[in-house]
Amino acid sequence: MGVYTAPGVLAYTGAGASLNANITLNPGTYQTTVQEWDNCGGSASTPVTITVAGGSGESTFSSLQEQQGWTGYGLLAPSYNICNSCSPTGSQVSWSMTQNVSSPSMSGHASMMDIGGRTAYSDVLWNNHLIGNFSSQGLPDNNQTLVPTLHNFIYDVYFYIDDANVSQALEFDINQFVGGNSYIWGHECRIAGGNEWDIWDDPGQTWHPTGVACNPLSNAWNHLTIQVQRTSDDQLLFQSITLNGNTANINYYENPTPTDWYGITINYQQDGNYEQTAYSVWLDNLNFTYW
Repeated sequence: MGVYTAPGVLAYTGAGASLNANITLNPGTYQTTVQEWDNCGGSASTPVTITVAGGSGESTFSSLQEQQGWTGYGLLAPSYNICNSCSPTGSQVSWSMTQNVSSPSMSGHASMMDIGGRTAYSDVLWNNHLIGNFSSQGLPDNNQTLVPTLHNFIYDVYFYIDDANVSQALEFDINQFVGGNSYIWGHECRIAGGNEWDIWDDPGQTWHPTGVACNPLSNAWNHLTIQVQRTSDDQLLFQSITLNGNTANINYYENPTPTDWYGITINYQQDGNYEQTAYSVWLDNLNFTYW
């Protein structure tokens, strides 16, 4: 078996039917390929995107899909405000999250996210407070000394969907609230609306199309990596989106908005289509890196 860190660059080979190796890489995103060769002349390969953070001090929350702290909210069309009267078993929009699912799963601990209901184009948002207010990870940062130092974030997740065409959109967000400012890095894979990535303009309260295609695979695991930054002059920088080994460098800047919140959160959202067709998405190996 072997590991290519770039086309034609074979960085490691080893005998046997399994591979467990340490490879030293400089900071950056690598479209690596793991390949096997058998004694009969056969070969197979699979792409694996690796992001190496720069500098020291980066930390990662691992396997967040199986951890505590997730809260689901119904968002009814057409306002899409959080519906305080909605319940997970309600008729307008319904939802559930089932953790530690063994199949389909990559780790044996996937989470199944369900959406249904009767109100067309309604959505379900799941949110997890990682650092700061209401931290689910034991990092309340009461003295407010950690969050102000953090500028770089990577949202890395595998997701599986039986039929991607029944989803209006899937959304993956990184949120930082610090210094009286709200930084919302919203990323939406708009499926039914044209298979394109949109990014969120919080001051304008609208989505911007990026021109980058988003075509998640059905009946297969999709690997998504999103990288963003709060710049030194306190702007939002949407850096890159990598889906199934294809990296698009976005390099789009946006301004923050005012807030009284403090901390770092992530969101995952499923959007309903014109029939509010019920569907499930499985999340696995959900990691969040920050520094």
